[in-house]
Amino acid sequence: MDHRDDFTFARLSDLKLPVTIRISQLEGIRKPRSFTEILENPDLKYHGVQSSTLSDLYVICQLVADNKPLTIPFRTSFKAFKNAYIWNEWITFPIRYCDLPLSAQITFTVWDIAGPRSAAPVGGTTLRLFGKKWTLRRGKHRTLLWPGIEADGSVESATPSKISGATDEMGRLEKLVKKYERGDLVKSEWLDKLTFRKMEEIHAAETQKSENLFLYIDLPRFDFPVIFSEPDTLANPASTSVLPPPSLPPPPQTPIQPVTTSFASDNAHLWSIIDPEIARENPVEDKHRRLVRSHRSGPYDRELKPNAKDRDNIGEILNYAPSQSLSPEEKDLIWKFRFHLARDKRGLTKFLKAVTWRDPSEVKQAVEELLPQWTEIDMDDALELLGPGTVDSRVRAFAVRQLSRADDDELFLYLLQLVQALKFESAATDQRSSRSATNAISYDDSGLTDFLVLRGVQNAWLGNRLYWYLMVEVALEDKVISKMYGRVVFKFMNKLLEVENGSDRRELLRRQGQLVETLAKRARELRTSKDGTGKKKERLQALLADPKSNLSSMAPLPLPLNARIEIIGIIPEKSSVFKSAMYPLLLYFQCSDGSEYPVIFKDGDDMRQDQLVLQMFTLMDRLLRQENLDLKLTPYTVLATGLMQGMAQFVPSKTIAAIVSEFGNVQTFLRANYPDEGSVGTWGIEPGVIDTFVRSCAGYCVVTYLLGVGDRHLDNLLVAPDGHFFHVDFGYILGRDPKPFPPAVKVCKEMVDGMGGTQSGHYMRFKSFCFTAFTILRKSANLILNLVALMVDANIPDINKHRDVHEQIQEKFRLDLTEEEAIKHFEMLLNETSYFTVMLDRIHDLTQQYWRN
Repeated sequence: MDHRDDFTFARLSDLKLPVTIRISQLEGIRKPRSFTEILENPDLKYHGVQSSTLSDLYVICQLVADNKPLTIPFRTSFKAFKNAYIWNEWITFPIRYCDLPLSAQITFTVWDIAGPRSAAPVGGTTLRLFGKKWTLRRGKHRTLLWPGIEADGSVESATPSKISGATDEMGRLEKLVKKYERGDLVKSEWLDKLTFRKMEEIHAAETQKSENLFLYIDLPRFDFPVIFSEPDTLANPASTSVLPPPSLPPPPQTPIQPVTTSFASDNAHLWSIIDPEIARENPVEDKHRRLVRSHRSGPYDRELKPNAKDRDNIGEILNYAPSQSLSPEEKDLIWKFRFHLARDKRGLTKFLKAVTWRDPSEVKQAVEELLPQWTEIDMDDALELLGPGTVDSRVRAFAVRQLSRADDDELFLYLLQLVQALKFESAATDQRSSRSATNAISYDDSGLTDFLVLRGVQNAWLGNRLYWYLMVEVALEDKVISKMYGRVVFKFMNKLLEVENGSDRRELLRRQGQLVETLAKRARELRTSKDGTGKKKERLQALLADPKSNLSSMAPLPLPLNARIEIIGIIPEKSSVFKSAMYPLLLYFQCSDGSEYPVIFKDGDDMRQDQLVLQMFTLMDRLLRQENLDLKLTPYTVLATGLMQGMAQFVPSKTIAAIVSEFGNVQTFLRANYPDEGSVGTWGIEPGVIDTFVRSCAGYCVVTYLLGVGDRHLDNLLVAPDGHFFHVDFGYILGRDPKPFPPAVKVCKEMVDGMGGTQSGHYMRFKSFCFTAFTILRKSANLILNLVALMVDANIPDINKHRDVHEQIQEKFRLDLTEEEAIKHFEMLLNETSYFTVMLDRIHDLTQQYWRN
């Protein structure tokens, strides 16, 4: 091995280049199998190590991080070895250095021939790309090959490239060579030649003595040390909120989270400078804070009351949105009057943001002294405390106790988000518990899991929905999260056995699972078949009618979509198949009370986003009804029963496109179903039907605006015969829309004509309902924001951690405006018309008519 044969791939710290390595050579003596081993296992004689010449070894390497692969595996090309296993082959991974996570590592497995078309691992090793001080590794590396096993790419790898504390003579010399190459040792040409010659002799002797195999890897050299940094975390570098730093490998003694500041990216003569201290706490400000708060922590703080100016400032802070951070001055103000605020239910979340969580004395006073005496808080604040920003289990336990005040109907509205909050619960108890507890933060179990399990056991309807929410999470690809939810399901099922009829309830859940699995299988078969829609319908009805399927008749079973509905079978002759891309099934369930319950079952489509949107609509409908405003929203129910399947309540209705095509306009359609010749001002339609249409139009205009529902056209706007207007298909939310320049509020011409035009009294009532609903929902903005924020880790297409969900929705509420200004703003949006969108809607309608014909 020649230490002088080094290479450089990148100059001027160009981190936009792809990650490149060189697999150099394999060192060590491979001993052939003994005669006894070959007798016991004759297949061993075909292994390459038994050959008299060097066998055809090859290396497979892969870039991984956080137990997940970042790239596909790469394999070295064939090479015939003569005297040594030397590849000297470059491998380029399809990922740039600037995109590498801190936990990135490369797995290397050396393979040998083990017989015809088979191979056996010679050994494996795992090399971390970042060192202890968060610096990118460079230069040559001598990695230990763990014999007979493949490389382990998990975070706590079983095949590390080096064993801490175990350094042989060659390893010691390798470190000296690295220092020499970095310029840390004085260079002397004549002495260096003698030294390297002597090192080669030592290397040859060590190789003969050692029983280990070593794989030599070359990493590129950069002109300067490359330090890992996360610019996203530096927007508030000195933040002392409830969220501590993320769980990462321990930083160096001097914490470094540097930021790269480009002074002129277009000027090649100016350089990007790394300032490793920009993310550190300002020692002057930190000292000032500790002095001020220490002075104020005396007994007289308990009697402090704010004056008029401080009271106004505190009131303004308490009205901040959940995502808004506090300035150092605002935090000091909240801390100063913390005992006074303990009587204000709105003050807890802001107080916890003012706590310096790295200061044990502040944490102890906040959590052990003030938190127990704080007044009861509202549900929106309790949900905020269960989000990813809260890691202290005592704070989370306080939030769980507040949730216990909610009845089952209210808890049902938040259940989807509370199941997602279990992810943050797991992070707070399992993963973060390994971190140092010297900052006095508690990482114990807060009891959220036990609370949900207990309430689910006590109420069969609530427990049924909890079970299906959990089962969807169990199906996730993330094995860590999947196992965590699996443990919750196990606890829930065991807890059922402790109550009366618990075994019967477990059996019902099992039968529900069988029903969903059977329907998914049949839906998949019909979707993938090449038959026409008519033939698919006939096949479906035949499958349902087949007695062997046990679908047309069954023992009473709660419907997974709505456990309050008890079904006894599916009516084959009424069931059908929709003509669309996924060919969803229309199933009419026969209920035990003699009624029928139509359901759409879809396989091959992710319905979790639709489930979330409809859940938020249901919540908003309840908020409006609490203020005595009934906008006839009555959202239909959706339940995702898997990652790519689910069911939805079917509401007999027609799309506005179909209504215009068949009846000409909405009024004619309503008149055909609910005529009333004697009515005044309702065009021969029953007044209650027109009232329902006006109210539901107003309700859906507001709720779809707040959630930023996009891709609205006449084929996903529906009207029921009784006047109920509603939306379907929520593939685009939070402002996303496939059409350019979409209007913020969707009010199509056909809706306005159904109310009698813009000059009619019904349209004026429509606008009045919109303004009232918008005003009511603005008062509950924090609840809606916190519920959506809890879904950021749910892997739902339009709601994920890479988008600022708070900003997307908070912008819709315009909390920066007064109530009067907000109403004027909404009225302006209501009056806006996007002529470009009208043209696209017309093109869409013509296209749909063409395909229908």
